Amino acid sequence: LKSSFNFVKEIKKIDDLTLKIIYKKPYFKALHIWMIGILPKHLLQNENLMTSKFNKNPIGTNYYKLDNFQINNDIKLTLNHKYFGQLPHIDTILYKFIPDNNTAFNMLKQKKLDIGNLTPLQIDRQIDDKFKKEFNIFERPSFSYTYLGFNLTLKKFKNKEIRKAINLAINKRELIDILFFSHAKICEGPFLPGTFAYNPDIKSKYNPTQAKQILKKYGYDKNNPLTFTITTNANNKIRVYTAEILQYQLSKVNIKVKIKIMEWQAFLNTVVFPRNFEAVLLGWGLSLMPDARSIWHSSSFKKGGFNFIGYKNSEVDRLIEDSENSIDLKKIAKNYKKIYTLIANDYPYIFLYIPNSITAINKNVKNVTNSIIGIMHNFPKWEK
Repeated sequence: LKSSFNFVKEIKKIDDLTLKIIYKKPYFKALHIWMIGILPKHLLQNENLMTSKFNKNPIGTNYYKLDNFQINNDIKLTLNHKYFGQLPHIDTILYKFIPDNNTAFNMLKQKKLDIGNLTPLQIDRQIDDKFKKEFNIFERPSFSYTYLGFNLTLKKFKNKEIRKAINLAINKRELIDILFFSHAKICEGPFLPGTFAYNPDIKSKYNPTQAKQILKKYGYDKNNPLTFTITTNANNKIRVYTAEILQYQLSKVNIKVKIKIMEWQAFLNTVVFPRNFEAVLLGWGLSLMPDARSIWHSSSFKKGGFNFIGYKNSEVDRLIEDSENSIDLKKIAKNYKKIYTLIANDYPYIFLYIPNSITAINKNVKNVTNSIIGIMHNFPKWEK
């Protein structure tokens, strides 16, 4: 979040409930960046945020307050009657601790849960007409995408044509059909579909014949395959399966892929941030108001920076900086569509898929509606 606050000059307290925020210059995300949780200074100013007791006994300013929390146990929330706005109709929320997905699904079917997430396999093969009569099912693209990212400092990946060939060799529709039973969409670029930054004209192509031709042009063929290792994290099974499917698909165009699976923290500390990789399989969250600087600006290619693949495009840098100096949303949208197009056509990542979020809610819960920001957008109006 840090880069979003680079343009804040000063914060003044007007009274106990009002702050005045002064910017160094106009900034298009000036309002959006403050839609974050509040941390109470009086409880945390002398605490280590990673080990503080506050993490297990938090307080906040929203609809609910924590009634009970224990590790590996249920969590109970009750209404916060000091909340400044309209209170929800539902006075208690109980989060059930269910470590096993199949158990959670069975409890949902037995109506021991009012709300639960469904996997593509469950919605496609494991629910019946009775379930559909008892539950409303809401499905929409999630706010995340998965990508194959290249270490662009390596000689083999500096050539954009090689990256393009890899992209042409990957059948993303097949990936989605196998992994998600089609409950996902192809990711075409770095920003959320349907937002001002998205360019609907960018469409990925699957053409293994052309991929072979490009690779052959640069000396890669059956006798001399392009080889590299994909590293990903063990705790995300979908990514592991993705790596295996990519390995199979790329083998058809004379690309030999090895797969390395690691524990998450070791993956981050010894592979991702030290840039000790050839290719990584990872994901990013998507937002309604994107800010390209932290991932795509060349200045973010630094220790601890999120541009760990080493992407550099001077025109992308210029458009990011130009957008930061404007509050004209039409101009910013034009810039960001160009950024989207430039990045998609540079192939620093192979953008793979955006999974669907699938939620089942008992029909006894009323007034639930879907939106681009999810089903919780009108939660205070829910009734049971």
